[in-house]
Amino acid sequence: MAAAWRTDLSQDGADSTYIERRIAISHARLTSAPVLIVPCVTMEEMDIYPDVARSHAEWTMAVQSVALACQNLLLAAHAAGLGSCWMCAPLFTPALVCDALDLPEMWEPQAILTLGYPAEEKQKERAPLSQRVVWR
Repeated sequence: MAAAWRTDLSQDGADSTYIERRIAISHARLTSAPVLIVPCVTMEEMDIYPDVARSHAEWTMAVQSVALACQNLLLAAHAAGLGSCWMCAPLFTPALVCDALDLPEMWEPQAILTLGYPAEEKQKERAPLSQRVVWR
């Protein structure tokens, strides 16, 4: 995944120092986490429709369902005192992830979730809801 990301960032014109720093941070996150979870989408048990519009809606629903399950897992991890991080790298290298993990052909990796006890405590100041929500 690092090689693919390096190529993409280079093609985007990113500075080599920036590229290597970003890759090192991601590598450290992946290799230091005691647990990695790779949530996947599969259409195997989803409804089949004869038209493109409903087929796409069904795929979108499956992707959203996986994302919601991940969010629930991240919230449960936080409630249990665990740290976690959503990493989207598999979206950019799905074939590589499938090969490396020997995933079934019908599975589409959506993310990598890191899970473990946090190395440090961080407190973030949150913006007030009034700055995040527009009421009309």
